[in-house]
Amino acid sequence: MSGIENVIIIGSGPAGYTAALYTARANLHPLVIEGFAWGGLLQQTTDVENYPGFVDGVMGPELMQSFRDQAERFGARLLTDQAERVELASEPGGLHKVWVSGTEHRARTVILSMGAEHKKLGVAGEEELAGRGVSYCATCDAAFFKEAPTLIIGGGDSAMEEAIFLSKFASKVTLVNRRDEFRASKIMLDRASQQPNIEFLTPYRVEEFVVGGGGTLGHAKVVNTETGEEREIPAAGTFIAIGHEPQSELVRGQIDLDEGGYVVTDGRSTRTNRPGVFAAGDLVDHTYRQAVTAAGSGCQAALDAEWYLRDTPEVPALAGMPAGDPATAQWAPAADVA
Repeated sequence: MSGIENVIIIGSGPAGYTAALYTARANLHPLVIEGFAWGGLLQQTTDVENYPGFVDGVMGPELMQSFRDQAERFGARLLTDQAERVELASEPGGLHKVWVSGTEHRARTVILSMGAEHKKLGVAGEEELAGRGVSYCATCDAAFFKEAPTLIIGGGDSAMEEAIFLSKFASKVTLVNRRDEFRASKIMLDRASQQPNIEFLTPYRVEEFVVGGGGTLGHAKVVNTETGEEREIPAAGTFIAIGHEPQSELVRGQIDLDEGGYVVTDGRSTRTNRPGVFAAGDLVDHTYRQAVTAAGSGCQAALDAEWYLRDTPEVPALAGMPAGDPATAQWAPAADVA
Protein backbone atom coordinates (compact mmCIF):
# COMPACT_ATOMS: atom_id res chain seq x y z
CA MET A 1 0.00 0.00 0.00
CA SER A 2 1.33 3.41 -1.00
CA GLY A 3 1.00 6.71 0.85
CA ILE A 4 -1.83 9.19 0.30
CA GLU A 5 -1.90 10.95 -3.06
CA ASN A 6 -3.46 14.33 -3.66
CA VAL A 7 -4.79 13.27 -7.06
CA ILE A 8 -5.04 10.00 -8.94
CA ILE A 9 -5.98 10.25 -12.61
CA ILE A 10 -7.35 7.06 -14.15
CA GLY A 11 -6.94 7.07 -17.91
CA SER A 12 -5.00 9.17 -20.35
CA GLY A 13 -5.85 10.71 -23.71
CA PRO A 14 -6.29 14.48 -24.12
CA ALA A 15 -8.48 14.71 -20.99
CA GLY A 16 -6.26 12.69 -18.69
CA TYR A 17 -2.97 14.26 -19.75
CA THR A 18 -4.40 17.79 -19.60
CA ALA A 19 -5.70 17.10 -16.09
CA ALA A 20 -2.23 15.77 -15.24
CA LEU A 21 -0.56 18.90 -16.62
CA TYR A 22 -2.76 21.27 -14.64
CA THR A 23 -2.61 19.36 -11.37
CA ALA A 24 1.16 18.94 -11.73
CA ARG A 25 1.60 22.68 -12.24
CA ALA A 26 -0.55 23.20 -9.13
CA ASN A 27 2.11 21.28 -7.16
CA LEU A 28 -0.26 18.38 -6.52
CA HIS A 29 2.09 15.68 -7.88
CA PRO A 30 -0.63 13.64 -9.62
CA LEU A 31 -0.33 9.91 -10.14
CA VAL A 32 -1.60 8.99 -13.61
CA ILE A 33 -2.70 5.40 -14.16
CA GLU A 34 -2.51 5.77 -17.92
CA GLY A 35 -3.30 2.23 -19.04
CA PHE A 36 -1.33 0.04 -21.41
CA ALA A 37 -2.94 1.62 -24.50
CA TRP A 38 -2.09 5.12 -23.31
CA GLY A 39 -3.09 8.09 -25.41
CA GLY A 40 -6.67 7.07 -26.13
CA LEU A 41 -8.32 7.02 -29.53
CA LEU A 42 -5.83 9.48 -31.03
CA GLN A 43 -3.24 6.70 -30.93
CA GLN A 44 -5.37 5.07 -33.64
CA THR A 45 -5.53 8.24 -35.77
CA THR A 46 -3.19 9.31 -38.53
CA ASP A 47 -3.43 12.95 -39.61
CA VAL A 48 -5.02 15.38 -37.15
CA GLU A 49 -5.72 18.66 -38.91
CA ASN A 50 -8.24 20.28 -36.57
CA TYR A 51 -6.28 20.57 -33.32
CA PRO A 52 -5.45 24.26 -32.73
CA GLY A 53 -1.83 25.32 -33.06
CA PHE A 54 -0.74 22.76 -35.66
CA VAL A 55 -0.91 24.64 -38.96
CA ASP A 56 0.25 21.68 -41.05
CA GLY A 57 -1.52 19.06 -38.96
CA VAL A 58 0.04 16.44 -36.71
CA MET A 59 -0.03 12.65 -36.43
CA GLY A 60 -2.31 11.40 -33.64
CA PRO A 61 0.40 9.39 -31.82
CA GLU A 62 2.81 12.33 -32.08
CA LEU A 63 0.24 14.68 -30.57
CA MET A 64 -0.40 12.34 -27.67
CA GLN A 65 3.32 11.88 -27.05
CA SER A 66 3.60 15.67 -26.73
CA PHE A 67 0.66 15.76 -24.28
CA ARG A 68 2.31 13.01 -22.25
CA ASP A 69 5.78 14.57 -22.27
CA GLN A 70 4.44 17.95 -21.20
CA ALA A 71 2.55 16.49 -18.24
CA GLU A 72 5.62 14.52 -17.19
CA ARG A 73 7.85 17.58 -17.51
CA PHE A 74 5.88 19.34 -14.76
CA GLY A 75 5.98 16.40 -12.37
CA ALA A 76 3.11 14.08 -13.26
CA ARG A 77 4.01 10.49 -12.41
CA LEU A 78 2.92 7.97 -15.02
CA LEU A 79 2.02 4.40 -14.22
CA THR A 80 1.62 2.37 -17.43
CA ASP A 81 -0.80 -0.18 -16.07
CA GLN A 82 -4.54 -0.77 -15.70
CA ALA A 83 -6.67 0.19 -12.72
CA GLU A 84 -8.37 -3.06 -11.79
CA ARG A 85 -10.69 -1.98 -8.96
CA VAL A 86 -11.77 1.18 -7.15
CA GLU A 87 -13.44 1.89 -3.82
CA LEU A 88 -14.71 5.46 -3.75
CA ALA A 89 -15.39 7.28 -0.49
CA SER A 90 -18.89 8.61 0.04
CA GLU A 91 -18.09 11.40 2.54
CA PRO A 92 -16.25 14.68 1.85
CA GLY A 93 -12.62 14.42 2.91
CA GLY A 94 -12.62 10.63 2.71
CA LEU A 95 -9.98 8.63 0.91
CA HIS A 96 -10.55 6.90 -2.40
CA LYS A 97 -8.80 3.60 -3.09
CA VAL A 98 -7.54 2.36 -6.45
CA TRP A 99 -5.93 -1.04 -6.99
CA VAL A 100 -3.32 -1.58 -9.71
CA SER A 101 -1.70 -5.01 -10.13
CA GLY A 102 -2.69 -5.87 -6.57
CA THR A 103 -1.26 -2.67 -5.03
CA GLU A 104 -3.62 -0.31 -3.24
CA HIS A 105 -3.24 3.41 -3.94
CA ARG A 106 -5.13 5.98 -1.85
CA ALA A 107 -6.01 9.54 -2.83
CA ARG A 108 -7.99 12.52 -1.66
CA THR A 109 -9.30 13.11 -5.19
CA VAL A 110 -9.75 10.98 -8.30
CA ILE A 111 -10.17 12.17 -11.88
CA LEU A 112 -11.79 9.65 -14.21
CA SER A 113 -10.76 9.88 -17.86
CA MET A 114 -11.05 6.34 -19.20
CA GLY A 115 -12.63 7.53 -22.44
CA ALA A 116 -14.88 5.66 -24.82
CA GLU A 117 -14.32 3.19 -27.60
CA HIS A 118 -15.94 3.24 -31.02
CA LYS A 119 -18.35 0.40 -31.55
CA LYS A 120 -17.01 -1.67 -34.41
CA LEU A 121 -18.71 -3.79 -37.02
CA GLY A 122 -16.29 -6.67 -36.55
CA VAL A 123 -16.11 -7.49 -40.26
CA ALA A 124 -13.19 -8.51 -42.44
CA GLY A 125 -10.91 -5.65 -43.45
CA GLU A 126 -12.14 -3.23 -40.78
CA GLU A 127 -9.06 -3.39 -38.57
CA GLU A 128 -6.62 -3.58 -41.48
CA LEU A 129 -8.07 -0.49 -43.18
CA ALA A 130 -8.59 1.64 -40.05
CA GLY A 131 -6.93 4.97 -40.83
CA ARG A 132 -6.64 3.99 -44.50
CA GLY A 133 -10.22 4.59 -45.54
CA VAL A 134 -12.15 3.24 -42.57
CA SER A 135 -12.88 5.91 -39.97
CA TYR A 136 -15.20 6.50 -37.04
CA CYS A 137 -15.42 10.31 -37.12
CA ALA A 138 -16.57 12.31 -40.14
CA THR A 139 -15.99 15.57 -38.29
CA CYS A 140 -12.35 14.55 -37.98
CA ASP A 141 -11.67 13.02 -41.39
CA ALA A 142 -14.28 14.14 -43.94
CA ALA A 143 -11.91 16.68 -45.53
CA PHE A 144 -9.66 13.82 -46.69
CA PHE A 145 -12.41 12.60 -49.04
CA LYS A 146 -13.23 15.65 -51.12
CA GLU A 147 -15.10 14.76 -54.30
CA ALA A 148 -14.83 11.04 -53.49
CA PRO A 149 -17.52 8.35 -53.04
CA THR A 150 -18.05 7.48 -49.37
CA LEU A 151 -20.16 5.33 -47.07
CA ILE A 152 -21.82 5.90 -43.71
CA ILE A 153 -22.74 2.80 -41.73
CA GLY A 154 -25.57 3.25 -39.22
CA GLY A 155 -29.14 4.38 -38.79
CA GLY A 156 -29.30 6.66 -35.77
CA ASP A 157 -29.01 10.41 -35.27
CA SER A 158 -25.21 10.18 -35.17
CA ALA A 159 -25.18 8.48 -38.56
CA MET A 160 -27.42 11.21 -40.02
CA GLU A 161 -25.24 13.96 -38.55
CA GLU A 162 -22.12 12.30 -39.95
CA ALA A 163 -23.74 11.89 -43.36
CA ILE A 164 -24.86 15.52 -43.53
CA PHE A 165 -21.41 16.76 -42.57
CA LEU A 166 -19.69 14.39 -44.99
CA SER A 167 -22.00 15.46 -47.84
CA LYS A 168 -20.28 18.88 -47.84
CA PHE A 169 -17.06 17.21 -48.99
CA ALA A 170 -17.76 13.88 -50.70
CA SER A 171 -19.11 13.51 -54.23
CA LYS A 172 -21.57 10.93 -52.96
CA VAL A 173 -22.55 9.56 -49.53
CA THR A 174 -24.24 6.17 -49.37
CA LEU A 175 -25.82 5.53 -45.98
CA VAL A 176 -26.03 1.78 -45.31
CA ASN A 177 -28.48 0.52 -42.69
CA ARG A 178 -29.28 -3.11 -41.92
CA ARG A 179 -33.01 -2.37 -41.48
CA ASP A 180 -35.57 -0.47 -43.55
CA GLU A 181 -36.47 1.53 -40.44
CA PHE A 182 -34.10 4.07 -38.91
CA ARG A 183 -33.49 4.77 -35.24
CA ALA A 184 -32.84 8.41 -36.11
CA SER A 185 -35.33 11.10 -35.18
CA LYS A 186 -37.65 12.30 -37.95
CA ILE A 187 -36.05 15.73 -38.10
CA MET A 188 -32.54 14.28 -38.59
CA LEU A 189 -33.78 11.77 -41.15
CA ASP A 190 -35.54 14.55 -43.07
CA ARG A 191 -32.41 16.72 -43.05
CA ALA A 192 -30.29 13.90 -44.43
CA SER A 193 -32.93 13.05 -47.05
CA GLN A 194 -32.85 16.62 -48.34
CA GLN A 195 -29.16 16.44 -49.26
CA PRO A 196 -28.92 15.69 -53.00
CA ASN A 197 -25.73 13.61 -52.72
CA ILE A 198 -26.91 11.34 -49.87
CA GLU A 199 -28.40 8.00 -50.89
CA PHE A 200 -29.98 5.45 -48.52
CA LEU A 201 -29.23 1.77 -48.99
CA THR A 202 -31.47 -0.55 -46.93
CA PRO A 203 -31.76 -3.23 -45.68
CA TYR A 204 -28.08 -4.07 -46.15
CA ARG A 205 -25.23 -5.04 -43.86
CA VAL A 206 -21.51 -4.78 -44.56
CA GLU A 207 -19.76 -8.11 -45.02
CA GLU A 208 -16.23 -6.96 -45.84
CA PHE A 209 -14.04 -3.96 -46.60
CA VAL A 210 -11.72 -4.61 -49.53
CA VAL A 211 -8.34 -3.04 -50.25
CA GLY A 212 -8.00 -1.01 -53.43
CA GLY A 213 -5.09 0.75 -55.06
CA GLY A 214 -2.33 2.10 -52.84
CA GLY A 215 -3.32 -0.14 -49.95
CA THR A 216 -6.33 1.99 -49.04
CA LEU A 217 -10.05 1.20 -49.10
CA GLY A 218 -11.39 0.27 -52.53
CA HIS A 219 -14.92 -0.96 -51.95
CA ALA A 220 -17.28 -2.54 -49.45
CA LYS A 221 -19.12 -5.82 -49.94
CA VAL A 222 -22.69 -5.58 -48.67
CA VAL A 223 -25.50 -8.12 -48.41
CA ASN A 224 -29.26 -7.56 -48.44
CA THR A 225 -30.49 -8.83 -45.05
CA GLU A 226 -33.80 -10.05 -46.56
CA THR A 227 -32.90 -11.47 -49.97
CA GLY A 228 -29.22 -12.31 -49.57
CA GLU A 229 -28.32 -10.25 -52.65
CA GLU A 230 -24.65 -9.21 -52.66
CA ARG A 231 -23.31 -5.90 -53.95
CA GLU A 232 -19.97 -4.13 -54.14
CA ILE A 233 -20.06 -0.42 -53.33
CA PRO A 234 -17.01 1.62 -54.44
CA ALA A 235 -15.81 3.90 -51.65
CA ALA A 236 -12.67 5.84 -50.86
CA GLY A 237 -13.83 6.33 -47.30
CA THR A 238 -16.22 4.63 -44.90
CA PHE A 239 -17.44 6.12 -41.63
CA ILE A 240 -18.84 3.70 -39.06
CA ALA A 241 -21.44 5.49 -36.93
CA ILE A 242 -23.04 2.81 -34.77
CA GLY A 243 -22.23 4.37 -31.42
CA HIS A 244 -19.62 4.44 -28.68
CA GLU A 245 -18.98 2.42 -25.55
CA PRO A 246 -17.86 4.54 -22.58
CA GLN A 247 -15.24 2.72 -20.54
CA SER A 248 -17.14 3.15 -17.27
CA GLU A 249 -17.32 -0.45 -16.07
CA LEU A 250 -14.65 0.23 -13.43
CA VAL A 251 -16.95 2.61 -11.54
CA ARG A 252 -20.34 1.06 -12.27
CA GLY A 253 -22.39 0.85 -9.07
CA GLN A 254 -20.43 3.64 -7.38
CA ILE A 255 -20.79 6.55 -9.80
CA ASP A 256 -24.04 7.70 -11.40
CA LEU A 257 -24.18 6.71 -15.09
CA ASP A 258 -26.75 7.58 -17.72
CA GLU A 259 -28.58 4.95 -19.77
CA GLY A 260 -25.71 4.87 -22.26
CA GLY A 261 -23.11 4.21 -19.56
CA TYR A 262 -21.62 7.71 -19.62
CA VAL A 263 -20.64 9.25 -16.27
CA VAL A 264 -23.10 11.88 -15.07
CA THR A 265 -21.61 15.16 -13.85
CA ASP A 266 -23.11 18.07 -11.97
CA GLY A 267 -24.20 20.81 -14.38
CA ARG A 268 -21.30 22.35 -16.27
CA SER A 269 -18.78 21.09 -13.72
CA THR A 270 -16.88 17.79 -13.76
CA ARG A 271 -18.13 16.78 -10.29
CA THR A 272 -19.70 13.34 -9.97
CA ASN A 273 -22.07 12.15 -7.24
CA ARG A 274 -19.05 11.11 -5.13
CA PRO A 275 -17.25 13.94 -3.30
CA GLY A 276 -13.71 14.36 -4.57
CA VAL A 277 -14.34 12.33 -7.74
CA PHE A 278 -14.38 14.12 -11.09
CA ALA A 279 -14.83 12.94 -14.69
CA ALA A 280 -13.69 14.33 -18.02
CA GLY A 281 -13.37 13.59 -21.73
CA ASP A 282 -15.26 11.03 -23.76
CA LEU A 283 -16.25 9.19 -20.58
CA VAL A 284 -18.69 12.07 -20.06
CA ASP A 285 -19.21 13.52 -23.53
CA HIS A 286 -21.52 11.74 -25.98
CA THR A 287 -22.11 14.88 -28.05
CA TYR A 288 -18.86 16.46 -29.23
CA ARG A 289 -16.17 13.79 -28.75
CA GLN A 290 -13.30 15.93 -30.02
CA ALA A 291 -9.72 16.05 -28.78
CA VAL A 292 -9.95 19.78 -28.08
CA THR A 293 -13.16 19.47 -26.03
CA ALA A 294 -11.69 16.51 -24.12
CA ALA A 295 -8.60 18.55 -23.29
CA GLY A 296 -10.80 21.41 -22.13
CA SER A 297 -12.77 19.16 -19.80
CA GLY A 298 -9.49 17.74 -18.46
CA CYS A 299 -8.52 21.28 -17.50
CA GLN A 300 -11.90 21.74 -15.80
CA ALA A 301 -11.51 18.50 -13.85
CA ALA A 302 -8.05 19.53 -12.66
CA LEU A 303 -9.35 22.90 -11.45
CA ASP A 304 -12.36 21.28 -9.79
CA ALA A 305 -10.06 18.85 -7.98
CA GLU A 306 -7.72 21.66 -6.97
CA TRP A 307 -10.57 23.70 -5.51
CA TYR A 308 -11.96 20.65 -3.72
CA LEU A 309 -8.58 20.06 -2.04
CA ARG A 310 -8.40 23.71 -1.08
CA ASP A 311 -11.86 23.81 0.47
CA THR A 312 -12.32 20.32 1.94
CA PRO A 313 -10.57 19.42 5.20
CA GLU A 314 -9.07 15.99 5.56
CA VAL A 315 -10.85 13.47 7.75
CA PRO A 316 -9.27 13.96 11.23
CA ALA A 317 -8.35 10.29 11.55
CA LEU A 318 -6.13 10.64 8.49
CA ALA A 319 -4.13 13.61 9.75
CA GLY A 320 -0.45 12.86 10.00
CA MET A 321 -0.54 9.85 7.70
CA PRO A 322 2.38 9.75 5.26
CA ALA A 323 1.83 11.12 1.78
CA GLY A 324 2.76 9.18 -1.31
CA ASP A 325 6.27 9.71 -2.63
CA PRO A 326 6.78 12.35 -3.92
CA ALA A 327 3.34 13.74 -3.05
CA THR A 328 4.62 15.34 0.16
CA ALA A 329 4.04 18.96 -0.79
CA GLN A 330 1.11 20.89 0.63
CA TRP A 331 -1.57 22.26 -1.67
CA ALA A 332 -0.57 25.41 -3.49
CA PRO A 333 -2.66 27.35 -6.05
CA ALA A 334 -1.74 26.95 -9.69
CA ALA A 335 -0.41 29.86 -11.68
CA ASP A 336 -3.12 31.42 -13.78
CA VAL A 337 -2.11 30.89 -17.38
CA ALA A 338 -3.94 31.69 -20.56
